[in-house]
Amino acid sequence: MTTNAQEFDRARGAMPGGVNSPVRAFGSVAETPRFFVSASGPYVTDVEGREYVDLVGSWGPAILGHAHPAVVKAVQDAAAHGLGFGASTPGETELAELIAARVTRDGAHPVERVRLVSTGTEATMTAIRLARGATGRDLVVKFAGHYHGHSDGLLAEAGSGVATLAMPGSAGVPAAIAAQTLVIPYNDLGAVREVFAARGDEIAAVIVEAAPANMGIVPPAHGFNAALADIVHAHGALLILDEVLTGFRVGPAGWYGIDPVPFAPDLITFGKVVGGGLPLAAIGGPAALMELLAPLGPVYQAGTLSGNPLAVAAGRATLDHLDADAYARIDAAATTIAEAATSALDEAGVTHVLQRSGNLFSIQFAAEAPTDYDTVKAQEAFRYPPFFRAMLAQGVSLPPSVFEAWFVSASHDDAAVSRIVDALPAAARAAAEAMPD
Repeated sequence: MTTNAQEFDRARGAMPGGVNSPVRAFGSVAETPRFFVSASGPYVTDVEGREYVDLVGSWGPAILGHAHPAVVKAVQDAAAHGLGFGASTPGETELAELIAARVTRDGAHPVERVRLVSTGTEATMTAIRLARGATGRDLVVKFAGHYHGHSDGLLAEAGSGVATLAMPGSAGVPAAIAAQTLVIPYNDLGAVREVFAARGDEIAAVIVEAAPANMGIVPPAHGFNAALADIVHAHGALLILDEVLTGFRVGPAGWYGIDPVPFAPDLITFGKVVGGGLPLAAIGGPAALMELLAPLGPVYQAGTLSGNPLAVAAGRATLDHLDADAYARIDAAATTIAEAATSALDEAGVTHVLQRSGNLFSIQFAAEAPTDYDTVKAQEAFRYPPFFRAMLAQGVSLPPSVFEAWFVSASHDDAAVSRIVDALPAAARAAAEAMPD
């Protein structure tokens, strides 16, 4: 039997850092990454044969639980007819119709047309290109701490002020491309108004996570999304709502469907849950806007694997089984785990807040609830690695970063939840004993 350490050594000889996505390297938690070989329901099993209760869920897609029988069967049935054709299939249309039908609120239907792609990065990149094509403008506004994939223009860091040009946030991103993105503080409508006052006639779109989950959970302030939409539309720009993480996870219509104050996005991007665990994402919006995409319009986008029949089968099966009962189970399990985590940390005397957006939640080691990226970064993040390692040692797999959400599935039954709850006191004590570097 091979070990996780041996697998990691081998992987580093074949792949940069031994991984194909940086967070998998477990660098921020100072632990050897686990190499998983199987999963079922709320559990994952590593190469050493050890089983863990999983709170990563493939970063969201395993919302029904790993290897859900209906999803597996749908993929197997699709595979039996061919892995891909490089041509259209009925399944693509069925999934697009299903997405559009679910995204509704108070009689509003913001998604009339859907374009399927393969990744969330591709979805947000396409949405921005579409917004630029529709408005004839070049600049895009994003919020510090929001992650919209790794395309060049979205890996930008803030300049010295809200109206200054951004600087590259990664090596390999040309300054001229980063300069097309303006980065402002989140939950700050004053900053939004200021950037539009300075550059409004140049701004094509604002892109925003519907309920941010890539800097830990930082919910939008009450009415923020609605006020943001009003400002954006008053200046002739578009609002791109990034629901790659929240879409169909926090409710049947994503965050759009449960935000306390209704609002009107122009384009919505989806990922994770919509592909049921296989590579699939989507962009949706009104017909007049979406039909600017080729082949009907001048905005080009293409993808050989877009709408892959196995991926659309997994997505359809997942959405078909995400009914009211499934959401109720997810919400109940999330509440039990979140309350137990808070109780354990309180008992250990660890200063923290636990923030939620629907059934997504995360721990922030701070005295007050963070509202933006600066306050997120000010927390005592050094407490998370020992907390994480203690949970892992007790057979619970958490996201390997304090800046990630915890993902609960409909398969987290009483037995799985109990294992998590039982592991929390020791992890809380480890967090309490942590010292800064």
